[in-house]
Amino acid sequence: MKNILITGSAGQVGSELQELAKANYLPGFRFIFTDSDQLDICDAESVIDFFRKEEIEYCLNCAAYTAVDKAETDMDNAIKVNVTGAENLARASARFGTKLLHLSTDYVYHGSQNTPFNEEDETNPQSVYGLTKLQGENRAAEICAKTLIIRTSWVYSSFGNNFVKTMLKLGADRPELRVIFDQIGTPTYAADLAMGMLELIKISEAGSGPGWQGIYHYSNEGVCSWFDFAVAIFDIKGLKTKVFPIETKDYPTPARRPHFSLLNKSKIKSDFGIAIPYWRESLKKCLELL
Repeated sequence: MKNILITGSAGQVGSELQELAKANYLPGFRFIFTDSDQLDICDAESVIDFFRKEEIEYCLNCAAYTAVDKAETDMDNAIKVNVTGAENLARASARFGTKLLHLSTDYVYHGSQNTPFNEEDETNPQSVYGLTKLQGENRAAEICAKTLIIRTSWVYSSFGNNFVKTMLKLGADRPELRVIFDQIGTPTYAADLAMGMLELIKISEAGSGPGWQGIYHYSNEGVCSWFDFAVAIFDIKGLKTKVFPIETKDYPTPARRPHFSLLNKSKIKSDFGIAIPYWRESLKKCLELL
């Protein structure tokens, strides 16, 4: 039986991976779920010892410092998790022949173009969070040849804290909300992303696909603004909350968000044959659980 290590298992994607493991989605594999309490990825020695003991075949790094605004004044901790943590996992993976899958973000892009980003497009993060995530993926790829990087966007789930849950909570308390309409991208249901990650392992184990390396995009299909996303949430749930569009300048935050971060998924669909659901259909599935 082969071992799959999941770091950041208490997060949204990690929690969805736990659900898939319970459903025996990938038979023949033993899932090892860890969060910072079980494995401190910032401690290089602990990571090496863990890999040696558990004989890890695949490492799915879902651990990240994701407090986007807090990172602007807490750069040291963002670097510690997003860069040093990624380096440590990559070194252990390279040493023991493990295939590393590293989750990254649309925040690595500059967000100032109006066509979907390809994996080869220029990166120029506008926030500490985006910068540390880019540095982390660069270091992982440099250290471990068997590194697959997945850049995703606007992740939500029935687990953890996210935009969907925030909207439902605010919508229950307020008759109307104002939500940004000039930031464009695509929501990603963490359950879809988690399943896609396990599909990549299936394909790898079958000996097909292009190999375990390179950068790929995964978000749900389609496009919307945060305003559209909020309207869809209330529409699907049958709530009467009124949503009004506002501009980014009307809701200032410490960290700059990309105005446009639509990800082109042609590469992952072509190379791995993965089918990706439409964002609104996936939102319906998530809302049924909330």
